[in-house]
Amino acid sequence: MIGYSMIGTNNLEQAKAFYTALLGEMGASVLMDVGRGAFFGVKMGQPMLGVAIPYNKEAAVAGNGNMIALVAGSRDNVDKLYAKAISLGATDEGAPGERMPGFYAGYFRDLDGNKLAFFHMG
Repeated sequence: MIGYSMIGTNNLEQAKAFYTALLGEMGASVLMDVGRGAFFGVKMGQPMLGVAIPYNKEAAVAGNGNMIALVAGSRDNVDKLYAKAISLGATDEGAPGERMPGFYAGYFRDLDGNKLAFFHMG
């Protein structure tokens, strides 16, 4: 159902480097670079995560209550990807753990303060 989700950045080159290193662990890369933003995914036609300078050229700000959750595929991958994000400069928003029976997730904020999670169900 979701084609792509977009998050804002104030430093596109820094954000591209962060997401290239992080999402590369999941087999994703930049599939489209449109100058003011880049879209990461595994292949065209599947969901992508975009990061861009806001169109209105005002500062990118993280929204309260907004979050992007990415499927990790396993609990081990949640742990690995969360640790990678932290090693790249992300900040902790909730270390990996079981949040409810069958739902395992780790939460972090990227370099611009956007909240993301890696999760596994099962």
